[in-house]
Amino acid sequence: VNGEYPPVRKTCAEIVSEARQSLRVQSTQRPFTPRDEQRHLFGGNSVRADRDTRPPSTFSLCGKSFDATDSRPGSGTRLSPLNHVSSLTQLGSKDNTTGTKEDAESLTWKNVIAPVLQRLENGSEDSVDRLCDLCADLHHTLADADMLGRRCNERSKILRTLFRLVDHNSSQLNLHIAELCLAMSVSGNNQLNICKLIFQSSRSEANDIFFQKNSLIELLLGVLNTEEVCVSGEALLYCVGTLKFLSGNPKILKLLLDKNCIGVAQRLIQKLCAVEDASIKMAAHILVQLTATLRNLADHPESRRLFVSFSIPPALCQVLHHYCEDEDICTNISRVFSKVSSYCECCLALARIPHCYQLFLDLLSKHHQKQDLVVRFLFTLGNLTAKGDEPRLQLFQCTGCMDTLLQLYSSYQRKDEPQQEGRPSSRKPPAPPINAQETDDVLVKLVRVLANMCIHPAVGPCLASNTICIQLLMETLELRSVHESEELLVNVAAAINNLSFYQENSQIRHNRLAIAKLMMKLLLSSSMDAMLEATRVYGNLSLHQDVRDFIIQNRVHTFAVTLLDSKRAEMCFSACGVLTNLALDPPKRVSLTLEGASAK
Repeated sequence: VNGEYPPVRKTCAEIVSEARQSLRVQSTQRPFTPRDEQRHLFGGNSVRADRDTRPPSTFSLCGKSFDATDSRPGSGTRLSPLNHVSSLTQLGSKDNTTGTKEDAESLTWKNVIAPVLQRLENGSEDSVDRLCDLCADLHHTLADADMLGRRCNERSKILRTLFRLVDHNSSQLNLHIAELCLAMSVSGNNQLNICKLIFQSSRSEANDIFFQKNSLIELLLGVLNTEEVCVSGEALLYCVGTLKFLSGNPKILKLLLDKNCIGVAQRLIQKLCAVEDASIKMAAHILVQLTATLRNLADHPESRRLFVSFSIPPALCQVLHHYCEDEDICTNISRVFSKVSSYCECCLALARIPHCYQLFLDLLSKHHQKQDLVVRFLFTLGNLTAKGDEPRLQLFQCTGCMDTLLQLYSSYQRKDEPQQEGRPSSRKPPAPPINAQETDDVLVKLVRVLANMCIHPAVGPCLASNTICIQLLMETLELRSVHESEELLVNVAAAINNLSFYQENSQIRHNRLAIAKLMMKLLLSSSMDAMLEATRVYGNLSLHQDVRDFIIQNRVHTFAVTLLDSKRAEMCFSACGVLTNLALDPPKRVSLTLEGASAK
């Protein structure tokens, strides 16, 4: 007609596809982890509360704490002359009478090292800065002469002198001593005490600057690479504890990445997961420090690529399998995953790990009272289910998925209720009280998982027909106020909106009038996000005659008309959806016209 083509009618598939686009993934903020202002091996929230069964954070060290001789003898290797000591060689030749030349090591010792050691031994009146300079000179001399490690015949004399300097009780000097001792490959008790010495210094942020100016970080990583847990477990513990403290410093964080700290951590994880019997307890203590270090490393943008290339997510899942009972380890790993899963490449790497969904659900069930662990694993699952349909289905198909999630929902929704008499006591002691803010944080993350899962066409109908699930969502709307729990109620409304897409055997459909009444709370609030989600729900529910009658009777349509003035396109779109459905009933068109809907 008039040269125009007739309109093309959409197919059923196209209509359904267009409607499915209204199902939206939910987002939320990552749980905030406050910085631990005091540097301890185990923080105040650690389950390792018994100080008698865990390694100490403080100890007393002095020169007598060290062994006079190291446990392994030097190699006795002789060295060729060095160019920079040629003048010393000539000097030695003049004094030599039987006509033979002293070897390079003897000359270096006699003319350079021995005087420095003498000065260090008699340096009680020297300033700490001067002693530090002498230690640095000694280190450089030994390095230039290739006499570090165990390649110096008089190694024990050097070590004895260095050990005595610990009595000066200076962190700056102690770090110079420790750097040189590690470079000379101390072992056994001496290695442990040196690692303790470094750890002790690293407990003060004021000493962080010294770690940026020497090779201590590289040497500590070397210890982690070479030592075994069954032999040097305590030394490894204090090494990783030091790295945990230092990784809290943004400047040192970049240095750790440059020194391949993530690669070293990955290899150490493999060793710790292979530990058996008597060393398991120490391995767990080390893993607490190592996972906390990785938590800090995850903050740096460059770490995310390295986490993927060094397969850190699968390694941490392996740790969770082996140490699923250890709340400290599991909580630290939950913090790592909550950070890295916010970034696409890390989230995809995590999603590809077999059985990770079942693992997370099992941990949520096992440690359901530990709020900081629960909220972070839920946040991680929310990130995974935001990426596509496959993770949504994989999670839903896990054994006990809905039972675990809904039990958590019910438990945290009623956290403030008194314990009922006669209820069987848990094997674990009762958790400390959780305030409303923390409870809401768990529920926000949990509802987000449900909202994301139900986007999958095979999962959505199951959730929509789940009576307990829908009742819990409605209960949240009843119990919480928009003023105090805005994000939670917005997420609940978004979940209901997604679920309302599915009509067959739907509990949303069955409870549509009750839900329509509950949405009034959001619509009448001052939150634009809450109003938007409520309008979207009304758009779906108003397909039913009784809901349309409710909308007119309670003058919800006046709000919808007013929202047409909004500058937010999505708000106008949702309001149009409600008004379009209302216009299905001829009598209601009059009400809409009186409100000026047609003109707008």
